[in-house]
Amino acid sequence: MTQKLLNETVWGLVEKVLKQNAKCGLKCAISILAGGLSTRMGRDKAHLRLGSKTLLEHIRREARSLGLPVRIIRRDLVPRCGPLGGIYTALKTSRTEAELFLACDMPFVSAALLDRTLLEFDNSAPRPIFTVSRNVAGFPFLLPVQSLAAVEKQILKKQFSLQSLARRLKARLLHPPLEHKDELFNVNTLADWQSARQRLVATKAAPS
Repeated sequence: MTQKLLNETVWGLVEKVLKQNAKCGLKCAISILAGGLSTRMGRDKAHLRLGSKTLLEHIRREARSLGLPVRIIRRDLVPRCGPLGGIYTALKTSRTEAELFLACDMPFVSAALLDRTLLEFDNSAPRPIFTVSRNVAGFPFLLPVQSLAAVEKQILKKQFSLQSLARRLKARLLHPPLEHKDELFNVNTLADWQSARQRLVATKAAPS
């Protein structure tokens, strides 16, 4: 690769990141939570294979396609408090102004859905956004780093649910369009894993 081509490639990547950051109006990064105990599954969900990739690899591939910094939160600074432990860890150690949170057990989430979440974020009034599925607030969601204080209070009160956090933050609830609703399926049990495998096979078999 010539120096000119290398420079063009580097600047192309930089331009892509800047465009993505401009969408949410803040300097954003992506945190994938993979530090859960997986008690219902009985084994680490992040390493379960779905086709040729693990669950974690599926969601990480989509996240990376956005051109934003991506990291995996595997070890929580505050353990045994559900997803809030990972959220606290990500916000506490963040070098950005906002974090887009993803779950490692949602392998069908698309870059298009994540892109919509970033586009919905209003930088003039940086209000947290949670995606709604079946009338429940959950992943993916986007939090300004200034939400850390509220997360700390939830942990101290032992209120570990995302619903409680969304209410405390007075978050905006984003209802995805119909074409994205099925992407919010998450793998919690062995039955869910089997369903996901069947769905993947059916998707590959469907005519393009």
